[in-house]
Amino acid sequence: MTQKTGSRSRAVRLALLLAVSALALTTACGGAAESSDGGVASVSNAPSTDQTKDGADASKGGASKGKSAFYDAQMKYVQCMRTEVDKDFPDPKLSGHLDWTMIEELRISMGTENATKGTRPRQACGAEMRKAASLEPPRDTQKDYESMLAHAKCMRAKGVSKFTNPQLQDGNVIPGGDPNPTSPEVSSDSSTYKQARQACNDKLLDGLDGRQ
Repeated sequence: MTQKTGSRSRAVRLALLLAVSALALTTACGGAAESSDGGVASVSNAPSTDQTKDGADASKGGASKGKSAFYDAQMKYVQCMRTEVDKDFPDPKLSGHLDWTMIEELRISMGTENATKGTRPRQACGAEMRKAASLEPPRDTQKDYESMLAHAKCMRAKGVSKFTNPQLQDGNVIPGGDPNPTSPEVSSDSSTYKQARQACNDKLLDGLDGRQ
């Protein structure tokens, strides 16, 4: 693949984040940026992971119901992608989150961005994608931020020196990565990047792969 193709892939992932971040990574109010020494910032009023979006207590089965609805909605998105894009579009994980490793493999085998074009709000399956995003169970914003920060530090340690840290803005996690997505400075097609990605992927919590 060319650097241009890799850059488009990263742009698609960024489009997905922008479409769902307000739904999946928000807090009740407030937030904080990373501390000046590169440490972990804290998030005020982060959403409780013990409740679903309708406020049901996890101990009463609310969390399980929320995860089931999320998975079902994600399957509808997958089915749409199989009809509109490619019959081999992969199932979501049992958690309901998309399997970005398999999606990326499909994109490479197709040689186009079609495998991920459904993540763009106005293209194939955008409505299904947004519906699934709206049903994602509440996430712990602080943990998501810490996970992305650890991943970004790992990427730099493995040779991708320009990989930037995530940021907290208004209670949302803004992903790190290429410092200039509109004119990419990080090639996702380079061997260094691919090796770093493989080595650092376990730093990302389930559901964060594909967002940074």
